[in-house]
Amino acid sequence: MKRFGFASALLAFASLPMLAQMDASIKLNEVMTKNETSLIDEYGTRNAWVEIANISHSTYNIRGMYLTTDRSVLDKKMSVPERVKRMSQIPNGDTRTNLSGQQLIVFQLASSPSQGSLHLSVKVNANEPTWIALYNGNATQLIDSVTVPVLAADQSYARIANNGTSKDWEVKSADRVTPDIPNQTIVSESKVEKFKREDPHGFGMAIMAMGIVFFCLALLWITFTIFGMVMRHMETAKKVAHKQPIKPITKTVEKTIEVGHKTGVMLKEGFDTKGIDREVYLAVIGLALRQYEDDIHDVESGIITIKPKNTDWDDEYSQMTHLHEPLIPTKHNAPTIPTTPELH
Repeated sequence: MKRFGFASALLAFASLPMLAQMDASIKLNEVMTKNETSLIDEYGTRNAWVEIANISHSTYNIRGMYLTTDRSVLDKKMSVPERVKRMSQIPNGDTRTNLSGQQLIVFQLASSPSQGSLHLSVKVNANEPTWIALYNGNATQLIDSVTVPVLAADQSYARIANNGTSKDWEVKSADRVTPDIPNQTIVSESKVEKFKREDPHGFGMAIMAMGIVFFCLALLWITFTIFGMVMRHMETAKKVAHKQPIKPITKTVEKTIEVGHKTGVMLKEGFDTKGIDREVYLAVIGLALRQYEDDIHDVESGIITIKPKNTDWDDEYSQMTHLHEPLIPTKHNAPTIPTTPELH
């Protein structure tokens, strides 16, 4: 029996550092002393609250620990039973007190333990600074404590770091309070959690969804309207092109360019040789413009002019000179010479 008792005492003594190290993993993380529009409990009541964090990566059960706001428990001469009377114990039997690594838990303060295991009778006076402390299950070892200044409604006092290791605390405004959520909201809080917190009834989600639907419909209407306008303009352009072919216009442009080029060459040669004066230049330009106005075609009247021409094809006298004596033609005996039409 003596050996068994000695082994038990030795085992208990060896486990003390381990228990102390596990207790050091539990920290006070955030406190609110004046709750008017913030966290609400399952009964619809808003109480002061405290958030406790497990900063380790191991699971640790905080059942049996004590919370208090009475500074008199700091008296080392005070007996344990007397100290326990001035504290509120975290009850057993609730799985939520078994904190896994980096997990948080919120306790309602100035409440009645009969309302649930997360309701504690710790007294809180919001009109003066509040000292709050966390003790181990023996009510002898102070695990963590903080003095909360007087806060405005819905403000909280929280560690700056979200893992509980920081000794620096800050006053957080109502829109930055994060019960049961790590203190660095921007880093740790997901978009879904933030949206759920800011829009608990879903009105924002409904408005956003309807807005997206109407925006898509408006975009489709604009797209098809523009497409219809383009198609109508294309049909109009095809009709105009069918009635007024582009080919003659293109030909006129080509002829204009050709005349302009030739005129430029002539003017350049005239300037180089200095053989043409300014009047000739003007005449050339006038001629080019005249040809352009006439569409580069010759002006024809469409009339055939026939002029007579003497061909002597039936001159008997010229053909029979070897049979007759030459006659001296007179006014009375001169032969009539037929004529043939000449085509001009």
